Amino acid sequence: MENEELASKKRALELFESGKINDFEVGTFKGLAQIHHYLFQDVFDFAGKMREVDLSKGNFRFAPAMYLQNTLKTIDKLPENTFDEIIKKYVEMNAAHPFREGNGRATRIWLDQMLKKHLKKCVDWSKVEKTAYLSAMERSPINDLEIKTLLKSALTPNIKDREVYMKGIQSSYAYEDQTAYDVHSLISKPA
Repeated sequence: MENEELASKKRALELFESGKINDFEVGTFKGLAQIHHYLFQDVFDFAGKMREVDLSKGNFRFAPAMYLQNTLKTIDKLPENTFDEIIKKYVEMNAAHPFREGNGRATRIWLDQMLKKHLKKCVDWSKVEKTAYLSAMERSPINDLEIKTLLKSALTPNIKDREVYMKGIQSSYAYEDQTAYDVHSLISKPA
């Protein structure tokens, strides 16, 4: 089996190229689970499935597994009409961390889908520096002003731009220290 980074980056590219991303629900856990399953179907047997174990990262404990289903229902109902509402929903989903692994990569695509649908914009992730992003996300459950400011400054109207998407995937994986494969090198060359 291919390693996680290579296999899921291929799937991320395929998700865009095939247009399948446009078939998924926007702003719901179901849509996020569809993205997660698509990205990680070749890697994790739990791809797209809600976790049943408790998780923490550093000193932060994500939503307890026993309350996760109700937490996700609450997040689904959050409004997503403005930039601030969308970021609040994104922060809440990150705090829920519904999957055992791959949350960040799937949730950043999920965020962009909401921004595209409601604001006709997306984040140019290549303009969001890793350390600043991770620090802002760590503090976001208490105060989301920093992540809002950071992401707002990186918004672009180029929502159908293939290069923006590809640079976004590359950056998203770099946040997770997965940089062995450049997504651009995964593109098939015509025969």
